[in-house]
Amino acid sequence: MASVISANSFGQQKTNIVYIMSDDHAYQAISAYGGALKNFAPTPNIDRIAQNGMRFNRCLVTNSISGPCRAVILTGKYSHMNGFVANEGQAPFDGSQQTFPKLLQSAGYNTAMIGKWHLGSDPTGFNYWDILPGQGAYYNPDFINKDGSHTEQGYVTELITKKSIEWLKKAGKSGKPFMLMMHHKAPHREWQPGPNELSLYKNVVFPEPSTLFDDYSNRGTAELTQDMTIAKTMRLEEDLKLYKDKSKMKTTGLNRMNTDQMKEWDAVYDPIIRYFYESGLTGDDLVRFKYQRYLQDYLACIAAVDKSVGEVLDFLKDNGLDKNTIVIYASDQGFYLGEHGWFDKRWMFEESYRTPLLISWPGVTKPGSVNEDIVSNIDFAETFLELAGVKIPSDMQGLSLVPVLQGKTPATWRKEHYYHYYEYPGSHMVKRHYGISTERFKLIHYYYDIDEWELFDLKTDPSEMKNVYNNPSYAPVKADLLKRLDAIRIKYGDSEENAKSFLPHKSNSR
Repeated sequence: MASVISANSFGQQKTNIVYIMSDDHAYQAISAYGGALKNFAPTPNIDRIAQNGMRFNRCLVTNSISGPCRAVILTGKYSHMNGFVANEGQAPFDGSQQTFPKLLQSAGYNTAMIGKWHLGSDPTGFNYWDILPGQGAYYNPDFINKDGSHTEQGYVTELITKKSIEWLKKAGKSGKPFMLMMHHKAPHREWQPGPNELSLYKNVVFPEPSTLFDDYSNRGTAELTQDMTIAKTMRLEEDLKLYKDKSKMKTTGLNRMNTDQMKEWDAVYDPIIRYFYESGLTGDDLVRFKYQRYLQDYLACIAAVDKSVGEVLDFLKDNGLDKNTIVIYASDQGFYLGEHGWFDKRWMFEESYRTPLLISWPGVTKPGSVNEDIVSNIDFAETFLELAGVKIPSDMQGLSLVPVLQGKTPATWRKEHYYHYYEYPGSHMVKRHYGISTERFKLIHYYYDIDEWELFDLKTDPSEMKNVYNNPSYAPVKADLLKRLDAIRIKYGDSEENAKSFLPHKSNSR
């Protein structure tokens, strides 16, 4: 357990916290992380956080699905401990339990939650909250606060930004330290760009990932039986907006647009629709077209988020709040942008398992620093508490990132990470699995309706294309990882029997 800092260790008053989280934002789509998309869809404002602070290259989630990740961040506990294991068939998050916002409130912080909540219950531990119901809508969305539900006109990313800055104006003048959780809906499916980004990438041709046409050879049943491919699962109308029947717009909330919004939308999408149905694309050509359409919309949604981050950073600076405010940018988990032919998340494979994490802490964290330690979303609650000088409860399961941000990673820092995904059967039909990951190796067990193991060597096979579990040359590695997996499951109080008590139930949530 990290030591507790005093309230004045890093300045004359407690550190303010601004935590910005998007939904399904792949690290591959942040230019600070480099990669093939860097020069095609830059994110200059999100990059500012990395330039002024630290970029984490190995931030891993405990359960790659939205609601559970949010519950982990609030509680500092794995899904089986906080009770929220899946999006589908899931009882609402138990808001009566211990969370870091409640502890910050008790320590005198003014706390707020604005945007996507996605936990089924009303937020607790916040002086102010204004949230989207469920997944929320992109255009003219409903919001819920303590007074009930109301509809607001505009684009959801811009509305969340406006609400957040309005709250920060009041919080900055209150004389109390503050903590804001600003949660964007974007770029969640169905990737509906805002009016200012509708045509941003319409003429851009993005590079294809090398595994776009993966046939899942050299792997197991789980990969062969999933339902997450751009080729077969991605919908032409609802996902790619290639509407033959515009009455289907109501299934994705596009019918919420007003006349002017719809006119602007149609001016961009109608020519694309005509081109597509006249082209008669099939086979690999159809997959390539769908991939481009997907990225054009997805990355346009991110462009609005990037602008939002810039507005918040500018507000903090212009109002003299930047020097005593730590700013965190993250996603709830990673996301697939065509790798292995997939979109969505859920897997323990890198694109899903690894989430972006960028932190700026003026006067403490070295600008432009890069960290390679294994960190996790289970560490966020502990970090926020130590920043505030609040004692970290002994039942939290993560580690404070404060020493890491100071450039002083403890010698005892974790060398492996535990993962557990529960939601099967369900959307995309990714089978239940748990596993352990080290810097180089990853061991995965599919345990629920199949009993299969996979082992990947990230050094020789960074794209995770070949299961070497039964390769004799990896026998010593396998034996070591199996032993370490047993130990880490005991450490975190998890077991297969415990996991099987979380019975799957089908629902319509995504």
